[in-house]
Amino acid sequence: MAGNSERRGAVRKTNKKATGGTGGKGRRSLEGKGPTPRAEDRPYHKAHKAKQAKQAGQGRQGEAPRGRKPAPRRRGDEAEWIVGRNPVLEALREGVPVATVHVAEGAERDGRMKEIFHLCAELGVGLAETTRRELDRITSEAVHQGIAAKVPPYEYAHPDELVDAAQAQGEKPLIVVLDQVTDPRNLGAIVRSASGFGAHGVVIPERRAASMTAAAWKTSAGAAARIPVAQAVNLTRQLQAYQDAGCFVVGLAADGDLSLRELAADADLTHGGLVLVVGSEGNGLSRLVAETCDRLVSIPMANSLESLNAGVAASVVLYAIAEARA
Repeated sequence: MAGNSERRGAVRKTNKKATGGTGGKGRRSLEGKGPTPRAEDRPYHKAHKAKQAKQAGQGRQGEAPRGRKPAPRRRGDEAEWIVGRNPVLEALREGVPVATVHVAEGAERDGRMKEIFHLCAELGVGLAETTRRELDRITSEAVHQGIAAKVPPYEYAHPDELVDAAQAQGEKPLIVVLDQVTDPRNLGAIVRSASGFGAHGVVIPERRAASMTAAAWKTSAGAAARIPVAQAVNLTRQLQAYQDAGCFVVGLAADGDLSLRELAADADLTHGGLVLVVGSEGNGLSRLVAETCDRLVSIPMANSLESLNAGVAASVVLYAIAEARA
């Protein structure tokens, strides 16, 4: 019969033992914990990190906040090799930071080799004798003529350091930013001009751009040892950070709305914090970078020549700024 607990196989149910109350803990656990904090007040939220970054940028406009950690530097990806007697000799003459010069056993000691040995002794550069087979291996079978120089990875500054360094010297920042410049010789030439005309540093993108290779070092004629070169992960955001720090950002463009003469004549621009953005010779400035610039500056040309080499254009504008600041 249904409900008959006496039938065979039935399970007798007994009353559970009574338990005491929770003492109010159960009720309190159901109570709310107050309003949810805003996203920017939650340390783990990206909005909080963005707020801190913005506050740090505002702090750079005046005195640097106490206890602020120095901006991290990064090194290049790997060491490079300069091969051949003339390239190695020129690198040593131009002040490229050579770590070691490797010479193949039995290599002919001509006049260039003797000068290389003399410069190594004078500059404190180590000399290492190795087998020709080993030299072939480390230079990836390049035509080395029995000699190769090892150049260590370049140590890049952080872009924010350039503004801080200028302010520490009591000067208005002058920074050169390169957009899509892929030729290391152009980079080296611009670094050389920036150093010669009083800029506080050069900024390059981390990707899809020339970096401080041995070729850039050599073209800079040693200037890369006197002026910092920084890498930016995102060029547009870095330009905005410079604007937040009180810098005026001008980009070079053939169709710019401001001529170089007008820029040089504007004391408010030339004597304040100034960032000069130089694009590639073929493509000029990228769209986002051009839109971020406060003004676009053009160099007046005497004929129908469309544009100058990026290194030459940067030199012309830097000279005009240096003259206006003098």
